[in-house]
Amino acid sequence: MGTSTESIPPRPPTSLSPSRAADFMRCPLLYRLRVIDRLPEKPTQAATRGTVVHAVLERLFDAPAADRTAERARDLVPGEWERLLAARPELSVLFDAADPAALAAWLDSARALVDRWFTLEDPTRLEPAERELYVETVLESGLTLRGYVDRLDVAPATGDLRVVDYKTGKAPRPQYADEPMFQMSFYALVLWRLRGVVPRRLQLVYLGSGDVLTYDPSEADLLRTERKLLALWEAIRAATDSGDWRPRRTPLCGWCDHQAVCPEFGGTPPPYPLAAMAGAPPLVGENDPV
Repeated sequence: MGTSTESIPPRPPTSLSPSRAADFMRCPLLYRLRVIDRLPEKPTQAATRGTVVHAVLERLFDAPAADRTAERARDLVPGEWERLLAARPELSVLFDAADPAALAAWLDSARALVDRWFTLEDPTRLEPAERELYVETVLESGLTLRGYVDRLDVAPATGDLRVVDYKTGKAPRPQYADEPMFQMSFYALVLWRLRGVVPRRLQLVYLGSGDVLTYDPSEADLLRTERKLLALWEAIRAATDSGDWRPRRTPLCGWCDHQAVCPEFGGTPPPYPLAAMAGAPPLVGENDPV
């Protein structure tokens, strides 16, 4: 049996993933509360639906190409929900047992996202080389990069790599498109360092809006991504040492579970768990105004 996060003593971060990099860029305090304090967050129907849909799209490729139909994919939805619920019983709070219609409607919304995927890609013509691929590499600087790639396609004739990521939300407005593409560049950098090949294409599939966004990176692009990650990691290390994790107000604050401990909303962060290690630095709430 695994060890619960509550029993693991707080420790400085040792690696970087796309989601945690995005957290720090969005709000350093959010990064601290998730990575160092590991404060619990409430499960949401939207995030859970995304997990179920990802599982369906992964499992569908277990079937022969001719059997990868929309009907088969829809039929996988309830089973993947039950599988997830068995692994994470805490998700049972998402639905009232006395209101089965709510769960039925939610399952239908997951099926609708699966149906939309069939309008964007044809799984009978795809043979992914990898699905839910865990990737990890250590840069020359010592920084460990890690993450999960939803799907990796390899062209039979050329060996070209296509990195595919499913998003169950809508495509972002142009002014917010940098973050998801940065995530894809992160994966491309890791694959380049692991395999010595720059991925030919990065592809974001937005099931919520029916958009497919692509980008063909160059080696120079990935070197820029590496420099950005190294600078980001230096900022994270500095914050870890000083205890200065300043909040940053953004339009996404309305969806944050941690407003009660955020100075931007009148809250006070918990005592910094690495204070002794950092020489008892001031708490975030006692820092200068942002």
